[in-house]
Amino acid sequence: MKKILIADKLASAAIEALESMHASITNLPDLTAEKIPDVIGDAEILIVRSTKVTKEAIDAAPALSLIIRAGAGVNTIDLQEASARGIHVANCPGKNSDAVAELAIGLLIAADRRIASASDDMKNGAWKKKEYGNAHGLKGRTLGVIGIGTIGKGVIRRALALDMNVVGWSRSLTETTAEKLNIEYASSPLEVAERSDAITLHIAANKETSHMVNESFLDKMKDGAILINTARGEVVDTNAIKAAIQQKRLRVALDVFENEPKGGVAEFNDIELAQLATCTPHIGASTGQSTEAIASEVVRIVKAYNETGMPLHVVNIREKTVSKYNLVVRHFNKVGVLAGVLDNLKDQDINIEEMQNTIFSSGTTATCTLKLDNKPTKEIIETLNSEKDIIHVELN
Repeated sequence: MKKILIADKLASAAIEALESMHASITNLPDLTAEKIPDVIGDAEILIVRSTKVTKEAIDAAPALSLIIRAGAGVNTIDLQEASARGIHVANCPGKNSDAVAELAIGLLIAADRRIASASDDMKNGAWKKKEYGNAHGLKGRTLGVIGIGTIGKGVIRRALALDMNVVGWSRSLTETTAEKLNIEYASSPLEVAERSDAITLHIAANKETSHMVNESFLDKMKDGAILINTARGEVVDTNAIKAAIQQKRLRVALDVFENEPKGGVAEFNDIELAQLATCTPHIGASTGQSTEAIASEVVRIVKAYNETGMPLHVVNIREKTVSKYNLVVRHFNKVGVLAGVLDNLKDQDINIEEMQNTIFSSGTTATCTLKLDNKPTKEIIETLNSEKDIIHVELN
């Protein structure tokens, strides 16, 4: 019976599905990052949404083997510590993409028409039709999309439906792919900044993207242009944004912020930014539709882990092995055969980077492929080929 700690809000249907797998559930949806080390105990699976998973939390959980981010980004999880402890970290990619794309377009329209400011004035009894009736409009204008993943593509489809022109940049985007998406290709983020009337960000937060939108980027943007960020707060330099709003009359709409509050209710201390820009409290992924989809995906991840030992969507597995040698062992499907192979490799100080054993339909034979960090000697190959329960061994 797997022990699962849910340290964030998760749909009741998902909790019931996990319980049907005979899991032992501890559901603490209001748990803070600071309190996780105190309660995680012998949990084997930790499920979070926005709550941070720190080194202290991981170190306090000797049985922990899987952390699930009920969402896409994993920047709130200490991946380095999880990897050092051999703990899988999985996410739910694409399940909230429609919700984020919808909000990005909503903020784009709100920034162009200054909906929030007009509404605030109305609440204060001020009718300013003359001022707010001079929006440029979006049809025929160019939207720059930085980051062409699932969310970025969703924004592109919606922008094209608004009769906007779209120019895009992503590390993986090619001119051929851009043509298929019916958008223009840009060779760099700065080129997007120069060419666009409005820009929307859909990139992950990492060392390469930290403060990608900085003073140099903002200098390239057109006066009066629109900037939308529903990605991560860390990708923009907040101070540079404030200055650009005042100096270049940029219209900025933000759903994410540097050092933003955690949890559903908290104080937001950057009042200056909130007064300069249109701001929402990180609600991009928060629709009923996306919540249900993410919850369902969490259940699928746990189910796969229970059945195969490998969860879906693992983000901290090395993508490509460094091993140069493949040892292929065809053998009879008997107890101890592979143990003997491993003992021979161990005696030669050869480490196994990856291993896959496949059983043939007869059930009596199998083939095992081992990826090795060093080349086995000719003597090891001959020794293994002489074993009675080994059919053949070859080195590729």
